[in-house]
Amino acid sequence: MGVAGSAGSGGGLRVFISHTSELRAFPEGTSFVAAVERAVSACGHVIVDMADFPAADQVPAELCMERVQGCDVYVGVLGTRYGSLVRDRPEVSYTELEFDTATAAGLPRLVFVLDEGATDVGIPLSALLDREFGTRQETFRRRVQDSGLVTGSFAHPDMLGRLVERSLRDLAARRPVPGPQLAERALRVWNVPARNPGFTGREDLLAAVRERLLAGDRAVVQALRGMGGVGKTQLATEYAHRFATAYDLAWWVNAELGGLIGDQFAALGLALGCVQAGASTEVVRAVVLGELRERGRWLLVFDNAANPADIAGWLPGGTGHVLITTREQGWTEIAAPVEVDVLARPESVAILQARVTRLGAADADRLAEEPVDLPLAIAQAAAFMAETDMAADEYLGLLQTRAGQLLAHGPSGSYLRSLAAATDLIADRLAREDPAAAGLADLCAFLAPDPIPAEVFTGAVSELPGDLAARVADPLAWRQTLVHLAGQSLARVDQRGRQMHRLTQAILRDRLTSEQAAELRKTTETILAASDPGDPDDPATWPRWTRLMPHLLAANLGTTDSPGLRELACDACNYLLARGDGRLGYELANRLHQQWRDRLGDDHEHTWTAARSLAWALVMMGRNAEARDLDQDTLARKRRFLGGDHPSTFALSANVCPLGWRFLR
Repeated sequence: MGVAGSAGSGGGLRVFISHTSELRAFPEGTSFVAAVERAVSACGHVIVDMADFPAADQVPAELCMERVQGCDVYVGVLGTRYGSLVRDRPEVSYTELEFDTATAAGLPRLVFVLDEGATDVGIPLSALLDREFGTRQETFRRRVQDSGLVTGSFAHPDMLGRLVERSLRDLAARRPVPGPQLAERALRVWNVPARNPGFTGREDLLAAVRERLLAGDRAVVQALRGMGGVGKTQLATEYAHRFATAYDLAWWVNAELGGLIGDQFAALGLALGCVQAGASTEVVRAVVLGELRERGRWLLVFDNAANPADIAGWLPGGTGHVLITTREQGWTEIAAPVEVDVLARPESVAILQARVTRLGAADADRLAEEPVDLPLAIAQAAAFMAETDMAADEYLGLLQTRAGQLLAHGPSGSYLRSLAAATDLIADRLAREDPAAAGLADLCAFLAPDPIPAEVFTGAVSELPGDLAARVADPLAWRQTLVHLAGQSLARVDQRGRQMHRLTQAILRDRLTSEQAAELRKTTETILAASDPGDPDDPATWPRWTRLMPHLLAANLGTTDSPGLRELACDACNYLLARGDGRLGYELANRLHQQWRDRLGDDHEHTWTAARSLAWALVMMGRNAEARDLDQDTLARKRRFLGGDHPSTFALSANVCPLGWRFLR
């Protein structure tokens, strides 16, 4: 099973995909089912099937029927083998049971049948029918064809994908108002990133994670650990989609910056309706964790966590499940570690052959050997070869040549050299074909590896380079640029924003001269400064602050020459403090105050502004005497340099009095 969106995010439907067994890989690696899944994902719907049960004949009829009945649309993809017989109902196959259950439940049904003349996929259908199937299954095929439900016939995966996508869009257009059953399901809470339609392999690991989560006790918290680029995030995403029907709530938390976890739980609390906008971090923690403990069937994913201490305080306990992805050791106190290694060679070969037409098994094996089966490297190599139709020998020769030039001074290990070379080739090609998209990729390399809000670019058109500015100003051209960028596998684009893997970012930055890097960093600082979410004290602005914070913290705020970015950094401190996150607010304000005092001087206006935020943080921590001393020092400096009548001096003097200290902003 997989999920492309949620029934509660964007109006997606839950689509049950029923398919006959040979269509998963039929023949020579061609997958009709993958074409259907891509089409459903493209329409923004949730994919449901029985793929998470590796042995279908072990699934009881009741469970199969419940899964179909829990959906909004049935899509039947019928080839030749009509499924194993149901364990406790041997008079019927799984394919027949799914079709009849959808009929009885009154679901809209879209049925697609393999064309009997489908010789262009490698084998005549008539040969399979004559050799393998008896009267009962042929009778079912005729029953389906005579029902008038057949939406179309197909002879090739691309044809099938187009038929499914068009039919689903037509169906959605005919059902503009969801019925009561769909409205009830729309309460489902879900923010998991879109599924990767090209995900291949990892079946044993996914099954092991599922079994351990179901075992209960400490195993309900699993830490997926491995090196960068090994596919930990993809594995967690695939798990969430594949087992989506097992959960009523699935929430994705970008955990690289521990201090921003509270914001994401606040968004979860709003989605659940258990907290109000503007609640402090501690209130959010208490209320949301309490709500989860009272519920069952929930999944939390903490992606790219660095420190167990950041996560420990956000674990609800109870009967739900938690996945953590991390590159770090030391999780045994709060989670059961799961080592994520590189792909098995057959999995790497399958990915390459699925993406690169006419690639033989031997060439795919040689290509997989170069990056030692690292998933990120395999995906990027496949994308480049598919786009350029480059032969394996040519690609390997170019890869080896460029790798030596690129990373002669970099980390050792063939997988990193090959990954960097593949990324460089893709970036070079993008620069030739679409300089604006290449410029966008370079800017993304200087932001955080978190989703980048659209307003970072659309709100700063005048600050962007000429070609890119023109694209961003035109909604259609901007969308086409994003599609081109995502199509090159340099970044991912979904409903949450643009997102680039940290390894890809590092490789793109390494391609630049020091002058180019400095110019791009300056441009990035300028567009961040233009992305001001608004008054940090106003809870209405907090969702925008939440999206922007990772990118602000990724900027080199201590050394920036941008006055606007320094002002925004101080507002970011105040946002964190207003939200009740005194620890992160203190750390940021203290760091900025020290760095700006050293670089700009004790008497610079931004040093003073950082000092005011730092004093507020100290008060929140109960360190009132330190806060009073800091404010008195800042006040003395303002009187000396600005005079006692200056509005800034007057405002601060109201907060320092001989009878005690209070801090008003």
